Parts: sequence; C-alpha cells; structure tokens
Amino acid sequence: MGHKNHRGGTDKVIHVVFGPGGGRLPARASKGDLSASAQVAVALPDTREPITDLFSGTEVSSLLGLSAGRLRSLDRAGIVSPTGRRLGRRAYTFSDLIALRTAQALLACRVRLRDVTRAVTALKRSLPKVTRPLSELRIASDGQKVVVRSQEGSYEPFTGQMLLDFEVKSLRDDVVRVLRPAAGKERAKTAYGLYVRASQLDEDAATMKEAEALYRQALEIDPWLAIAYTNLGNICFRKGDEEDAEKLYQRALEIDGDQPEAQYNLGYIMLERGCATEAIPRFVAAIKADPKFADAYFNLAMAYEGTGDAARARPCWKHYLEIEPSGTWAEIARKHL
Repeated sequence: MGHKNHRGGTDKVIHVVFGPGGGRLPARASKGDLSASAQVAVALPDTREPITDLFSGTEVSSLLGLSAGRLRSLDRAGIVSPTGRRLGRRAYTFSDLIALRTAQALLACRVRLRDVTRAVTALKRSLPKVTRPLSELRIASDGQKVVVRSQEGSYEPFTGQMLLDFEVKSLRDDVVRVLRPAAGKERAKTAYGLYVRASQLDEDAATMKEAEALYRQALEIDPWLAIAYTNLGNICFRKGDEEDAEKLYQRALEIDGDQPEAQYNLGYIMLERGCATEAIPRFVAAIKADPKFADAYFNLAMAYEGTGDAARARPCWKHYLEIEPSGTWAEIARKHL
C-alpha cells in the first residue's frame, strides 16, 4: 500500500522476514533466486491431520482439561464416547473432541445433564454434513439445543441466549499446538514457505491474485503467521477493500502486538480518512517497534501537521531526514523545517 500521502499513486507493500533475526526484506528476489528451502510445495506437509487423527484419553485430558474420571462418566452416561480405535484400543475422533468441548462448556454453565445429552446428540447428527471445511464452522447453544453454523447455513433451530460459541477450526489448531507440536512446526515451516512465495508475487497486478491465494493458504496452515495477515491486508487495500484490510491488520496485531508494519498501515488508513488524531498513536507505536522506520516518521509528522501541532511535527521531520536525507520526500520534509 502507499506509505506517504500524495505519493503520486506509487504503491509499496511491506515484506518482512518472519521470526528471530527477521526484518523487512531489503530487496525482492526473483523466483529463480529462491533457495531450495523457500521453494516449498503448496500441499500440506506429510503430518497427522487432526481431522482424521485419533486421540487417547490421556491426550484428550491434556487438551481439554477434563479429568479421566469425567471422561469415564461422560462415556458411561452415553453423552460422549470414543468412537474410533487406535492400536486396538478405543480412541476419540476429532468429531468426538467437538462433542466433548460442547458438553464441557454446557456443563460449566450448569446445564442439566439430560439437556446436555440431547444437545450433544443433535450435534452429532449435524456434524457429518459440515466437518470440512472448518474455516467458518462454529458451534453454538442456548443450553437446550445446539446449532452448527457455517457459510452453508444452520443445521439446527437456534433461539435464546448463547451459552457457548466456539470455532471448530480453533479446536483443530489447539490439537496441533498442544498434542502435535512436531506437526505444528512442520505446518509453520510450510506456511512460511508459502508466505515467501506470495511476497514475491503480490506487487505485480498480473500475479496479485495468485499471491492472495498463497497468503490465504499459508494462514489456513498456520493461523499465527502474523506478517501474512499484514501482507494480505495490503492486497485488500490495493483492491479497494479498506474494511477487510483494516481487519487483517488488527488480526496481525492480536498475534504480534509489536509488529511495526501493521501499526503503520492502520495509521495510514486513519490518515487517509482524515482522522489524524487517531493515526498518531499508530505511527508512534510503529516507531517504538522500529526506530528506523522512516515512513512512519514522515506520516507522523503529517498527522501532527494535520492537527495543527507543528511543534511536535518538527522533530519527526528531522528524524525522517536523518534516515532518508535525499529524494523528493526529503525535500518536502525540509520545507516544513
């Protein structure tokens, strides 16, 4: 996205190296320059996928915080029983995990056991229709009936005050984080490779759609890849979808509150809207995270000027010139001193 006001339509998308020792990429490599490690396959890594995996009672206890005794009582009561088998022993399927989390939430809200049984039974009837994809699947309840909601619609009548409402995808992510850390590392590695590929395509209008798909796939694999949200937000901004861009920047900051790029881009959106006062703290946060972020000093100065506070703008112009002493924008900064 553009990083200074009135830049004559020039777009600049921030790209960063994710992880320790990272930072904004100084230059864009060509496809041919990619290292072998960066040229990853688009397919998921060959690791255990929670949707098709099976889980022991010990693993389920670790994941959901349910005691072995509570699992046995839910099993004996016919509310949730392990429906799979692993190494000759009964094991829980991913659908069983969804039912367990639902029962756990209802019981925590002091819903009667009879109503929990009825709600979970209704849930099990609905799940086969919507177990894939999980990105928009949610489970909700009013304490008596359970509704499975997705982009395709609702699968049970639903009224009243919700006692639970959770994303099924978040449960899968928890399984990877808590029970399958090795698989989680492989997924993160694959997601980062997709991010690197996308970052080499997203500034060219001819390949921007491909880049968007790669960013989205990376985030499906690793929902904690904060910088991918930022760069996907940049694509949305360039497409004119400012609302989605703003949401993606905010999501990036929920994961990595110190990320200067997302802070800066939110400030830029505020400044473009004429909300200079709201933009100032965003630019300040970006500079705090990256004291050499020249564009943030420039637009912070612009924001201060927009509020009529030339005294505060002055040191920002000076800081910008210390980092970027030459060029068109340096001349603009000097005119303000």
